[in-house]
Amino acid sequence: MDDYKKKKNWKQRLFHELTEYWINFTYMAIIFSAVVFYRRLVLAEYGIHLDDYFIGVVKALVIAKVVMIAAFLRISRKFENKPLILPVIYKALFFTLFVMLFDITEMLIRGLIHNPVLTEVFSELKNHITSVWLGAALLIFFSFIPFFAFKELSRIMGVEKIRSLFFRKRMEKPE
Repeated sequence: MDDYKKKKNWKQRLFHELTEYWINFTYMAIIFSAVVFYRRLVLAEYGIHLDDYFIGVVKALVIAKVVMIAAFLRISRKFENKPLILPVIYKALFFTLFVMLFDITEMLIRGLIHNPVLTEVFSELKNHITSVWLGAALLIFFSFIPFFAFKELSRIMGVEKIRSLFFRKRMEKPE
């Protein structure tokens, strides 16, 4: 544990964790909702209308927490001391696979609730995993790259330095 974490009291740690969760959730809610909205628009062109309006937000609630738990348990720290591109790509791939696994699990549960016949549920799942589903996986993977690049930069350079660069007004350089 580093000195920064030792110096914080429980209120500061709670505030930090909630802020981190809110940032993760907001980014993922925007990305996942955009993917769901895009899928709804594509399917609407073929007369298929979906009613999964908030599934992107629900997925973001779960996946944002999973990212935090994985960081706490150090599950996704495999390439931490390698060049920055490796941990970024690894985490983007790792969590994309997790999101897609979550999607499959959600489909299985939803199928079992609506239809207790297991063979029909698997048939429905097979129909769910299409090129559109794989396209969504690609969109999520590529949207995770800047997300984890930002997190890795924060880890290496420090959160305050990154916040300062992105969110504080900089002094103009004299000519």
